[in-house]
Parts: sequence; C-alpha cells; structure tokens
Amino acid sequence: MNPRALTTDTLLGIVPIALLIALWQAISSFGYAPPTLLPPPGQVFMRLAQQLTDTTFQEEIAATLFRLFAGFSIAVILGVSIGLAAAANPAIDAVVRPIVRVLAPLPKVALYPALLLLLGFGHESKIILVAADALFPILLSTYYGASMVEQKLIWSAMAAGTPRRQILFKVVLPAAVPSILTGCRIGLVISCIVVFLAEMITSTDGLGHVLVTAARTFQAVDMFVPLITISLLGLILNGLLQGLRSYLLRGFPEV
Repeated sequence: MNPRALTTDTLLGIVPIALLIALWQAISSFGYAPPTLLPPPGQVFMRLAQQLTDTTFQEEIAATLFRLFAGFSIAVILGVSIGLAAAANPAIDAVVRPIVRVLAPLPKVALYPALLLLLGFGHESKIILVAADALFPILLSTYYGASMVEQKLIWSAMAAGTPRRQILFKVVLPAAVPSILTGCRIGLVISCIVVFLAEMITSTDGLGHVLVTAARTFQAVDMFVPLITISLLGLILNGLLQGLRSYLLRGFPEV
C-alpha cells in the first residue's frame, strides 16, 4: 500500500472515532447522563494515562495479553493444520465437515462453566475458551483458501518434479496465505472480546476483572479505563497483523 493511500485510510479511520468522542463529550456536557454513570472523556483519558504508568495496571494488561496470545496461538496452529489437512484429504474432510457444522454456530462461552469445572479458575480455562472461539474462523478461512487453489498450479508443480507430499507446503499453503491471514484477523478480534468476557465472568486479574471491580464499587472512570485499554490493544494488534500481512503478501497483486 502506498503512503498516500495509507494516510487516507488512517484519516478515514480517525474521523468516526473523533465523532464518537465528540458525541460522548456532548452527552456528558449537556447533562443527558450523570457523571457517575458517564464521566467526561477528558477525565477518563487522564485516568488512563495515569493507569498506564502504574505497575499494578501493567500487570493486569500482561495477564490479559498472555491469555489472549496463548489462546490465539493455539487457534492458529490447530486451525491452519486442520484446514489444510481437510482440504488435502477427502477422508479427513468427511470427518471434519460435520463437526464444524455442529460446533461452529455454538456460542463457545456456553462451554465456560464446564471448562471452569475441568480446568479451574486459572489461566487454562480462559486460554482454552479463547482458542475455541478463534479456531473456527481460522479453520474455515484456511480450508476455503486451500480448496480454491487453482489445479493448474498443482499440475505445474508436479510436472516440475515437486514430490506430491511437498505440494501442500510449497504450493497450496503459500497460495492460501491471504485467506489464512484474513481468518487470523477475524480470530484476533474474537480473541480480544472473549478473553475480556472470560475475565469479567471469573478472574482475579486481567482487564475484565478491573472493569468488574470498578463497577462493583461505582467507580465509573475506572470502569471505562479497561474498556478503552482493550480497544487500544485490539487496534494495535490488528495494525501489527496488517503490517505482517503486507510483508508476507508483498508479491501478491492485491497488496
């Protein structure tokens, strides 16, 4: 993407956020909502700046990021592996397809009580919940990308002497990378949502726990801080993934 297009996209992304903050300020200024429920944005952002320099709050962010990255990494490994295997092998496809049809629409948070009983209240239950939710977008995107690889590419590789067992990794996987990365972006957004929700339900640390604690003590400003923090983290992680996508796909016409 050229610098001019990047600048335009950045400005277009900033405008709606600025309008949302302006609306928030107007609602607060004109008294449509009491400050105890909706504090002014300036007060919230000042508190956010203070919290970001606090060691305890940094540890809460670290706990959330650890669960997010661990669950997302598991989802990427399993999703890409199963998706490629199902696309390459009809027998595996016949097994995976009905399982995906049954489990993909299921709200995975409904499994959280069972995960708590099996794995406890520590990191494990939250990591597995994140992985379960992020798995299916990555798996489906990988399967779709691998299935859509043009057959003539495979034939050309075979004609050039590429062993059949290496075609999956030398032809199919590189051609499916754009679709895989799209699934990863969707899975990353889901991971941010799910880890925050899991920490809100049951946790002794993490950004979700900070929000619930602030809500229970009627600290409206402190309640908005973790919300904005997880939004910023999602924005940063999405930007990093987009940068990785541009780097990996620099030879593709669409980038």
